Amino acid sequence: MGKRFILITAASILLISACGIAQSEPIGRYECNIVGAASQDPIGDHDGHRIVGTQYACAGVEGLLKGALYTGSSTSEWDGPKGRYLNGIGMLRSPNGIGVTLVTEGVGSVVMKDGKPVGSESTGKAVYQFATGIFAPLSGKAVKWAVQPAGFNRFSLEVMTDNEVTTAAAKQ
Repeated sequence: MGKRFILITAASILLISACGIAQSEPIGRYECNIVGAASQDPIGDHDGHRIVGTQYACAGVEGLLKGALYTGSSTSEWDGPKGRYLNGIGMLRSPNGIGVTLVTEGVGSVVMKDGKPVGSESTGKAVYQFATGIFAPLSGKAVKWAVQPAGFNRFSLEVMTDNEVTTAAAKQ
């Protein structure tokens, strides 16, 4: 009975490893500043429902993005403390390459400290629609992104590989 249990457990682990979800790997991280003031346009159907437009500039501080500059803009819909990204686009520049990203989805929530909003945290997906030079391997690739507040009108933006497809599905 003990050998059979060990054999079944080992086979299960191998199967899970072969078909399991791959982990996201970091591509890099930016430190960002909001440029100007974010526009907040009330929709008018109820309090707190608004469209927010944001422009930002970032400096790459880790990974493949280190030393690169990134500028972008996004439009999101917020209903109170919860939001969803309607669009976003950005351009990545470095002496060693250029890239263009397009946000494909995202959600966010307001972060409160001492009863006051201090920014938002968000996660989503994007695709590198174009990339050259050092960024060429990213061209056409989907990525995940995550935003954390880092002070007044500042945030940290982490970019990771999007490996949600199981390895078994990827082989088909």
